[in-house]
Amino acid sequence: MTVHTLASNTRIPDTLIPKTMKAMVLTGHGGIDKLQYQDVPTPAPGPGEVLVQVTATAKNNTDRKAREGLYPTRKGETTSFRMGGKTTFTFPRIQGADVVGRVAAVGEGVSEHRLGERGLLDFNLYANDRRDINLTPDYYGHGADGGYAEYVAVPSDQFHAVPNPELADAELAAMGMCSYQTALHMLTSAQVRAGERVLVTGASGGVGTALIQLCRIFGAIPYALSQADKADALVALGAEAVLDRGNMDTFVERLKAVTGNRPLDAVMDLVGGEMTDRFIDAMIFDMNARSTYPRLSIAGASGGNISEILWTRIYLYQVQIFGVSHGTREEAEKLVQWIRNGQLRPVLHGAFRLSELHAAERYFMNRGSGYLGKIVIVPDAQWPEHGQPYAVEKH
Repeated sequence: MTVHTLASNTRIPDTLIPKTMKAMVLTGHGGIDKLQYQDVPTPAPGPGEVLVQVTATAKNNTDRKAREGLYPTRKGETTSFRMGGKTTFTFPRIQGADVVGRVAAVGEGVSEHRLGERGLLDFNLYANDRRDINLTPDYYGHGADGGYAEYVAVPSDQFHAVPNPELADAELAAMGMCSYQTALHMLTSAQVRAGERVLVTGASGGVGTALIQLCRIFGAIPYALSQADKADALVALGAEAVLDRGNMDTFVERLKAVTGNRPLDAVMDLVGGEMTDRFIDAMIFDMNARSTYPRLSIAGASGGNISEILWTRIYLYQVQIFGVSHGTREEAEKLVQWIRNGQLRPVLHGAFRLSELHAAERYFMNRGSGYLGKIVIVPDAQWPEHGQPYAVEKH
């Protein structure tokens, strides 16, 4: 049975919700061959839940890393993380964390007034009701099925209404919590404040572009580390200056040239590897010019999972290091408010059909100089309205 795209505040009759749906199902750890396009049962919303008809889901690098087992917590381990003490990433699993869609059905205890509501999912699987801390991070698409499907059932209080007509569904998905909440938690963990100089590494990706925008909301001054050909776009987004990552041997000297010989106050590190030591250099070269401790927030390791750093440099210069994964309920709600108010803007690279997720994965891994922002995945039935206008032309 075909389910047509909903207009805002339009209810889908229960008879039009199909018993099965299309989904991209991950069948095990490995390559993209483990992703299989299948018919699976349509979920039903439980008490306190809503059933969302998915219109767009942003692709995150965490999808690939979880699929390939690249979240070790011990050396030599090939697995996904299990902060809560047990493995929740089991198979079959439907990935996709940053879900946008419309409420198609409600579970017990949820008002029918929410039917037809367009919204964005707070992607976290919270272990408890605490609003200020999230010690055992897990998320939809990892510990529970996510949005690479036509429907997903999620807690009603984590599906936040964003009616903004100026934002297309694909654009809203590009502002999903996986990137923006991680970025916000990096800044709040390091207690970044107005006027501080902040380096954003991996600046052209989802978390990087979110960090640049959030720094400006905080009143901080973001400096971006990226490829030279992305400089104009990153400056337009809010970066004070863009440093070419192609030659890290001269990084500190080039940084001094754009900061007026002043050290960075904090670094938001998404790269890791041998670059981390350079980032510390950029914070400690003139301790007399500082008024706060050097701070390093780490939420990625795209340049390598192991960094060799002298511990004397850490404790003698009093470098504060913050490991950041997911954020909190409070931060999610703050982000939604900024989106509703128009204080954040989407950085959407393009869209792929759900059935073309293999092509999207290859494109993402081989992305070239023109890549900036997020890719979104749109169910095939929703493609004409929500995907086609943003289609990536070259697969």
